[in-house]
Order: sequence, then structure tokens, then C-alpha cells
Amino acid sequence: MDDVADRLEGALRAAGTRHRAEGEKAYLHSDLEFTGTLVSVTRAEVKRLDIELGLDHGRLVALVGALWSKPLFERRLAAIMFLQRHPRLLSAADLPQIERLVRESRTWALVDYLAVDVLGRLVIADPEPTNAAMERWAADEDFWVRRSSLLCELRGIRTGGPLDRFGTRADLMLGEREFFVRKAIGWVLREAGKRRPREVATWLEPRVHRASGVTVREAVKYLSKADRERLMAAYRERRPAS
Repeated sequence: MDDVADRLEGALRAAGTRHRAEGEKAYLHSDLEFTGTLVSVTRAEVKRLDIELGLDHGRLVALVGALWSKPLFERRLAAIMFLQRHPRLLSAADLPQIERLVRESRTWALVDYLAVDVLGRLVIADPEPTNAAMERWAADEDFWVRRSSLLCELRGIRTGGPLDRFGTRADLMLGEREFFVRKAIGWVLREAGKRRPREVATWLEPRVHRASGVTVREAVKYLSKADRERLMAAYRERRPAS
């Protein structure tokens, strides 16, 4: 699959611009190289190549490994896009490789696709072993791994899935100083609040004094005005709202 990966890289480089590459690298504060290719163009190239290849599990894993082997952002993004396109080829047996990709991503622009789309589908399709792994990830030293253990629940929660697994992990991380973890907690709660505002308010009430400002401000966006005001007042006074 090395030749396939290199061919895709050539197409992405031809479609990119130096100006965009420099801007994206600065914006993401990344050590990776960039081709400056639009995400939509990368996705279109992946789709075209995917149709041509007819991947099975072994070839998918090999292609992802080949693409990931070079520190080029668009190659790594393309690898994730191939995983996004083939959720039915993946199972909990693939978690060690996915964990390696998360650890080596070092930017939300890669981690979040892996967490929400790849892990998020595994949590739904193969819950028992995946949830056991996510419990371990929730206590990991790497904050990108911890963030992923939260965001992997987002897909299920958006479609009415339970908050309990996310809530248990988020409760352990409410005192986090890391912005990307604080933001992830608020993001999931915000999305849950679109459908179940009272459930989100109930979860926050005894914990709001332990949460960060970015978490609370995100979490209360879709709650009732009364709940928003009550929870924000409790946060400012550093006390529970219940």
C-alpha cells in the first residue's frame, strides 16, 4: 500500500497551496508538514481512490498504516477518512491501532475525527470491549486520549443514547486544567442539552462549582433561561446549584 499512499500524496500536493499550508500549520501549532489542500478536496480524493481499491479489513489497515507512516497532515487525515468510510470493517480488535493514531495525532484536527466518528461508531457497534477500553483511556496521562474517551460518546448521545458512561468519565475530569478536556466536557453536554436539557441541568447541579468556566458556558447553552441563570450564578459563587 506504500505506492497507493504515495500516489494519493502526489494528488494532494498538486491540489494544495503553500500559503494555505503555512496558515494551517501556524493555526494548529503542529509539528507536521502540510500540503495546504482543502479538506473537501482531500475527502474527494479519498472517495475516488476508495472506490477503485475495494478495501477489505487487511487492506484497510495496511493503507492506514502506509498513509500514517509519514508526518504529513493530509496523509494522516486521509487515513482517518478511510476509517470513517469503513466502520463495518472495524471492531474492538482494532482499538490498539486506533489508540496509537490518537496518541500520535497531537492535534484536535485529527483526534476529533478519530474520537467522534471512528471510536464513536465502535462504542455503538461493539460496546462492551470498547467501553472497557474507554474507562482506561479516561485515566490516561495523555490528555488527547482522555479527550477521546469523552468525545467517543457524542455520536450516541446525539441520537438519544444514555449519558451515564460519559457522565462517569466527565465527573473524574471536572477538575482538569487542560483546555481541550474542559472544552470536550462542555461540548458533549451542550449537544445533549439540545434534546435533554433537564437531564443536563440535573447532572450539572451538584457539580457546577467543580467545573471550569469553559465547561459551564458550553454546557448551559441550550438549557432553559431559568436553569442557565441558576447554574451560572452557582458557578460564579463556587457552590453546588442543588
